[in-house]
Amino acid sequence: MSRQRSMEKILASEYVSIGELVRLTGCRYSTLKFYTEEGILPFEQEGENLTRRFPREEAVARLEEIQSLKQQGVCIPDIKQKLAGS
Repeated sequence: MSRQRSMEKILASEYVSIGELVRLTGCRYSTLKFYTEEGILPFEQEGENLTRRFPREEAVARLEEIQSLKQQGVCIPDIKQKLAGS
């Protein structure tokens, strides 16, 4: 198991792992995984080890947008449709 990066290093990074995104946003790992599987949280696949890398600023902004829509009562299929249009 690898050592966790400090929050300072995470905030300075262009890309973060899903675990680091959990730490940044407070979202559950399973929720983030679901969002990636639904295609509403974009990520890049890194090389042969198949690690998901998330562009930090873009991912945090997208999660804030998803959470805002959910608080308004918008369902996941409608969120997908809205985000696909933006």
